[in-house]
Amino acid sequence: MNNTAITNHPASHILVLDDDADLRAMLQRYLQQHGFIVRAVAKAEQVQRLLTREAFDVLVLDLSMPDIDGLQVCQNLRAVGEAIPILMLTARGDPVDRIIGLEMGADDYLPKPFDPRELVARLRVLLRRQNLYGSGTRQVVNFGNWSFNMLTRVLTRHGQPVKLTSGECALLSTLAAQAGRPLGRERLIALTYGTEHDSSDRSIDVQILRLRRLLEDNPASPRYLQTVRGVGYVFTPDGILH
Repeated sequence: MNNTAITNHPASHILVLDDDADLRAMLQRYLQQHGFIVRAVAKAEQVQRLLTREAFDVLVLDLSMPDIDGLQVCQNLRAVGEAIPILMLTARGDPVDRIIGLEMGADDYLPKPFDPRELVARLRVLLRRQNLYGSGTRQVVNFGNWSFNMLTRVLTRHGQPVKLTSGECALLSTLAAQAGRPLGRERLIALTYGTEHDSSDRSIDVQILRLRRLLEDNPASPRYLQTVRGVGYVFTPDGILH
């Protein structure tokens, strides 16, 4: 491994949950060398306790745990409105496991064994999602009973805040910033996840489905998050595809 430290300004706080002591120690050491502040724990019960006491930017979560598996941890966190980005690690190669993880609220997924450099790259993509848009972007987009503020990243319905995962928020931000403009899957993935992300990854379709279930009266016939055949997806706040 390259031991050259790469400093993030300001330092991002990463919480790692993995029951493998050797892997946990390696991740903590490697991420610290790359400028992150890292807390690493072995038990799922420690995660919620730490999240209530400290501010973390990303949770790195092992799928296979002896007490409560990573899917349950992810589901529990989302159920109580915890929006921390979650990157899930797993030794399982079944794509169904990945889809289930994303449905439970995970934002990204990295199969074991993995190159630690890829983990760092994926963490940086998750962190960059918080600063995707500059001053030239419209701040608020209204559609139907919904309102989305892209600077504060707050979605409301009838004026009441609605919880989004960081992945859902990043995708909605990308689509809203390009409202009325059809985006191909590769472009949408690059804008949302970063250019390092695999352009053949189908997780973007899962995220679209989740947003449709949240925002649309009839997800099977979407008004706002429409499919453009042969192109990709388009956000139409007026409900009209021009």
